[in-house]
Amino acid sequence: QVQLVESGGGLVQAGGSLTLSCAASGRTFSAYAMAWFRQAPGKEREFVAGIWRSASSAYYADSVKGRFTISRDNAKNTVYLQMNSLKPEDTAVYYCAARRGLGVVSAPSLMDSWGQGTQVTVSS
Repeated sequence: QVQLVESGGGLVQAGGSLTLSCAASGRTFSAYAMAWFRQAPGKEREFVAGIWRSASSAYYADSVKGRFTISRDNAKNTVYLQMNSLKPEDTAVYYCAARRGLGVVSAPSLMDSWGQGTQVTVSS
């Protein structure tokens, strides 16, 4: 399994932008599809975005489509989440997750590895 460490969270005003990064350990990063999930207080963890191991395809939750962009750099063992036009309802702990295999899945229970999470707070 890979070990994942997120960074880049913080406090931002509505309409602002943040970029999250997730650094993975190990030499097999390119064997994993990657995804971002988030969890707000009192809510279940939800899928935000995912990217194939080859970066050939990406998928987004309807709530973030057009505002967030997921990307990866397999040479740097890193996946990113560019978040634009942030809204207060985007406030949550954001988690990076990995699943060995080609495609993206949106179910948290199917992911193999998780990071510790990074807090994103959007003020109105």
